[in-house]
Amino acid sequence: MKKFLSVLLVCIMLVGVIAMSGCTDTSNAAKPNFEMPEGGYDGSEVTITFYHTMGSNLSDVLNAYIEEFNKIYPNITIVSTQVGGYDDVRDTISTDITVGNQPNIAYCYPDHVALYNLAKAVVTLDTLIDSEIEVTRADGTTEIIGLTQAQKDDFIKGYYEEGQQFGDGLMYTMPFSKSTEVLYYNKTFFEANGLSVPTTWDELEQVCAKIKEIDPTCVPLGYDSEANWFITMCEQYGSDYTSATGDHFLFDNEQNRAFVKKFSEWYDKGYVTTQTLYGAYTSGMFVAQGADEIHSYMSIGSSAGATHQRPAKDDSGNYPFEVGIASIPQVDPANPKVISQGPSVCIFKKDNPQEVIASWLFVKYLTTSVEFQAEFSMASGYVPVLKSVAENETYAAFLANADGYNYVSALSAKVCLDQQEAYYTSPAFNGSSTARDQVGALLTKCLGYKTSDANIDAQIKKAFEEAMTYCEYYGG
Repeated sequence: MKKFLSVLLVCIMLVGVIAMSGCTDTSNAAKPNFEMPEGGYDGSEVTITFYHTMGSNLSDVLNAYIEEFNKIYPNITIVSTQVGGYDDVRDTISTDITVGNQPNIAYCYPDHVALYNLAKAVVTLDTLIDSEIEVTRADGTTEIIGLTQAQKDDFIKGYYEEGQQFGDGLMYTMPFSKSTEVLYYNKTFFEANGLSVPTTWDELEQVCAKIKEIDPTCVPLGYDSEANWFITMCEQYGSDYTSATGDHFLFDNEQNRAFVKKFSEWYDKGYVTTQTLYGAYTSGMFVAQGADEIHSYMSIGSSAGATHQRPAKDDSGNYPFEVGIASIPQVDPANPKVISQGPSVCIFKKDNPQEVIASWLFVKYLTTSVEFQAEFSMASGYVPVLKSVAENETYAAFLANADGYNYVSALSAKVCLDQQEAYYTSPAFNGSSTARDQVGALLTKCLGYKTSDANIDAQIKKAFEEAMTYCEYYGG
């Protein structure tokens, strides 16, 4: 409740800013909101602030590349600032916007940008991306301000297109570092018992049943994010979830109620649990070794958390089992869909257009640098946003070491890169985070229903209706 009231207050303040500026239409414009000055970047001295969540190890990587960037553009000073977690960045910036003190660049998720856009605070990047104006670097060489076609094509498509999920076709963000969900499985157990890794949800149900027969005390599968599970199923089935335009909340439909009921049956049979129901990340079940502990043989969680899915070494210094990693199950393996997660970056409006251009040059530098993307990805556990990073000598050597033991992060990265054509992102609008929260809570609630109850369909229908009502009342 405290978090909700805080965000509500920020929204009220942002609307106030819009009202005072005389702007009564809060929808996004259909054309870019940044106009390039005639000469482009004029080389003037500017200071650019960058808000992010990086700890010391990642900040060390970033700072090394800031130094390299300063050699190229010595008049652009980058001030890197760590601001807690992702929600802290959002809340700090939302407050800063109300007094015109927002940073130049920030880590963001789509719903953060939708919130900032209530005050029209985020720069659309299309003019910058498409600019062919040349700038001269300190060493006398030149580059265009925008992206070449080769640079655009090098981005993993789903990651790049996340920046255009705001209902007007314009580009608001650039992908920085990404993750997704993967299926972790106990490869040692699977091989010992002749089990095949499931590629569909029907196969997953069959594998869970077999595992339950082998070890009745286990819960075969742990799924960390209830919200991701619901949203991914909508994407895989092609059923409605949300829309950035028109009626925003569309998830109350027959197909979605059907898969929720199916998963309730799985929970009833002891096949699956989730982070909320388990009370912690389900990786804890996956790495558990004691027969008296709740334990599992499969876990669906973040690809960036691979080391948390690896059991501790035993007294002899060996890992108790080998970790296998695969893509999550699909409704249709020929048309796979997996969620795109991890931070992007956005640029904020400033009175001085040179600050905006300088901010873009820095964003462009980080997001198109194969070397930075490779080094940052290896240090963070996230995957690079560029296809060509896989060909980088250092990163290729990292991937070549991939295994289910010491190099489980590399194994996770390989799976992520192999499925790069499958990534999707959901529409972003003011209220999209409310929808996400509500479908996660909805799925959790319905998993607890007894499917033997004659009223199960009515209970699920009521839960959907209540979630829809909440979204429509509080969601924007």
